[in-house]
Amino acid sequence: MWRIPVIVYVSCCLAAGLMSSRRVWADDISERARALHFSSIVLDTHDDTTQRFFSKDYDLGRRNPDGHVDIPRMREGGMNAIFFSVWIDGRIMGPRAVELALDQIDAVYENVRKNSKDMVFCRTAEEVRRAHSQGKIAALIGVEGGHMIGNDIRVLRMFGALGVRYMTLSHFFNDEWADSSTDKPAHNGLTDFGKDIVREMNRQGTMVDISHVSDKTFYDALEVSKAPLIASHSSVRAISRHPRNMSDEMIKALAAKGGVIQINYERNFLSEEFRIAFAATVGDLSRMEEKFKKECGDDSVCIDKQGTRVQNELIAAGKLPHVSWEKIVEHIDYVVKLVGPDHVGLGSDFDGADMPDGMEDCSKLPKITEALMRKGYKDDDIRKILGGNLLRVMEQTVKVSADLQAQ
Repeated sequence: MWRIPVIVYVSCCLAAGLMSSRRVWADDISERARALHFSSIVLDTHDDTTQRFFSKDYDLGRRNPDGHVDIPRMREGGMNAIFFSVWIDGRIMGPRAVELALDQIDAVYENVRKNSKDMVFCRTAEEVRRAHSQGKIAALIGVEGGHMIGNDIRVLRMFGALGVRYMTLSHFFNDEWADSSTDKPAHNGLTDFGKDIVREMNRQGTMVDISHVSDKTFYDALEVSKAPLIASHSSVRAISRHPRNMSDEMIKALAAKGGVIQINYERNFLSEEFRIAFAATVGDLSRMEEKFKKECGDDSVCIDKQGTRVQNELIAAGKLPHVSWEKIVEHIDYVVKLVGPDHVGLGSDFDGADMPDGMEDCSKLPKITEALMRKGYKDDDIRKILGGNLLRVMEQTVKVSADLQAQ
């Protein structure tokens, strides 16, 4: 009679021990992921926070009640390197486009200066690493749209001298020399002048960004450029068929030349289910923005807030599906399985797009590191994805520049 209770007791103890060790194992991953994340360079290649610099209610140095990025939340989320995006409407061209772009570049410099205790302006991968070793946030600049050079190659050189480290060849609309993925083709990719722009970017060490461009523009740039290309904020077309996303063939070609795709967190780019529902319910994103321009004028922050409000109302009403932050990891994992861990990174589109559930702002970034670790990713590969891959492309671009200038 005594055997049954003993067996039950032993079985219970073993089960309890197994559950306890599972909890310890889970906690161990969480702790290791946190340690890895906060010791890494976590670099985001595309943040539209620059637009918020012109709002009287925004302060980069304090925690703000809305938006996605400020220094307190960057510290909380371990985001220690950021490309502030310089953006204006793609239909503004010529001298006015140059003037507005310079206003934003100046605003980046001024906000870094005001927050110099936490932040330092960087131009090179070496400077980013130095900032990290000093516990400071590295601030960099990317220009989102070739229309901002005013169709003048000299302005491109001027942007390079001011520290612009990448330029997106087009935006929502075609510019004078490059076709966009969201406009009717006008140039059959890059014009001859557009190809000269890519060559000049190589010469001065500015990364060529192919987010927003048409497929033909991408392949033209790939053929002309001697340096690797980046997609500063694009996702995977095989998962969501948005024209802003990259096909498997494009990702393979990008990787073959040493480039990197930086995954965009925007709901439409992450989820095909959401994209289809959005198109059926709301229509084209640019048309929705046109509607809000009547209410907001040229205030892009106001337009973004209105767009977010409408999307959230439609999600709450069940007319649009929820999208989880885990879709970001799905896109990363897809690229890794396709071309390896050396060709993918983070390009959130914070402060310029609507974020998935659970990635409400940059403070949530440690979730990505933990998810990758739970999938069995090696620490070194996670560090590459968090920022190392982009730093490598920066270094390769500078090397190409040095070689060209030595000729």
